[in-house]
Amino acid sequence: MENEEKKLHIAMFPWLAYGHLMPFLDVATFLAQKGHRVSFISTPKNLQKLPTDLPPSITLVELPLPRVHGLPDLAESTAELPNNKVPYLKKAYDMLEPAVDEFLQRSGVDWIIQDFASHWLPQVASRLGVNSAFFSVYSATSLAFLGPPSVLIDGPSRRPEDFTVVPEWIDYPSKVRFRLHEIVTHQDCMDTGVSDFQRFGKSIRGSKFVAVRSCGEFEADPLRLLEKLYGKPVVPMGLLPPRHKLSGGDERWVELKRWLEDKKEKSVFYVGLGTEVNISPEMIGELAGGIEKSGLPFVWVVGQRPGPENIPPGFESRVAGRGYLWMGWAPQAEILAHTAIGGILTHCGWSSAIESLGQGLPLILFSGANSDQGLMGRLFEERGVGFEVPRDELNGSFSSDSVAETIRRVMVEPEGEEVRAKAWTMRDIFGNFELQNEYLEKLSPHIMLA
Repeated sequence: MENEEKKLHIAMFPWLAYGHLMPFLDVATFLAQKGHRVSFISTPKNLQKLPTDLPPSITLVELPLPRVHGLPDLAESTAELPNNKVPYLKKAYDMLEPAVDEFLQRSGVDWIIQDFASHWLPQVASRLGVNSAFFSVYSATSLAFLGPPSVLIDGPSRRPEDFTVVPEWIDYPSKVRFRLHEIVTHQDCMDTGVSDFQRFGKSIRGSKFVAVRSCGEFEADPLRLLEKLYGKPVVPMGLLPPRHKLSGGDERWVELKRWLEDKKEKSVFYVGLGTEVNISPEMIGELAGGIEKSGLPFVWVVGQRPGPENIPPGFESRVAGRGYLWMGWAPQAEILAHTAIGGILTHCGWSSAIESLGQGLPLILFSGANSDQGLMGRLFEERGVGFEVPRDELNGSFSSDSVAETIRRVMVEPEGEEVRAKAWTMRDIFGNFELQNEYLEKLSPHIMLA
């Protein structure tokens, strides 16, 4: 009992991407509510984007991002960069090591929970007598595909083609793999000095335990395999469905709600490609053509990528009344929860899928060809909750006709009935806050060992 009542000082250090900051903040909030003191470390611009209604026991720790040649001025997150500039952000992130080291020395931290990118942090923490844990915002399926630390750090260099087959260590039935164009695209954002694979491997190897944004109800086999591959505890943290709401877009949201009220239940599909998907103007043209040809009502959130300048001329006028284009950041969770929304055309990001399946929405899978999105596309189709837009394995090309056909299959055609039904049942897992909170509780015994 005495050990359980101990209050700790826990630092959290996420990678500089919105899809990483928010799950880390959810865990920080849980820890703060348990009475622990939490230091949330990031750069000024990223911290400014966070909600302001945080528990008082969370302290935001600003560390100015060092500037490196090749990194655009003022850029502090992946959302502000094209893929080929992300390696410079990783170099700048690595240059935060002395500042993080100094903070840990003077702050009396018991634990630091880190992301994949800070491969140097376990060694710093060990030297200072601080416990370190690795928290993966990626799925257990994606981690299992990457393999054990020995392969990630010391294994033979792998060609892009090697990632297009299911790895030999996967010991359960799986078709999850990359398409060639996806792994080639992702390599554009990898630092040539320290690969993402080495970053993952060193972060995993140096940690006391690995926490994963996952749950046994959806990823039992991958979670089991990870313990075998890592030789250390793997703690599912639950799916962390969104709890924090960011401000912005309130007036526009009222307008969109009015527009949705005129639509039939489950008749509208939502198009959300995330904040960090790079897609060419040519592909945007085909995608827009497919959305138009589907003949179905839709809401398309157009962020920085693709930019409004890439929407084909005349598209908005041709779909007037049937389509709603929203420019910039949108309250995605609120939109997906509206009864008129019946599906989502998604870039296959784990966070967006969690939000969508939490509402029981089937997925029109259009891999963003970045990070693990291709793997997730295969996983969701394998699990029967969506259909993928057919694309060329080598260059990722696709046709507007195939986009339209896939949208209609998922949304209205008889062959999509099973997918729609299966996605609806996923609410019991992805939308079950009580179940997911039970997973978060499993973190406490591991950190109380400090």
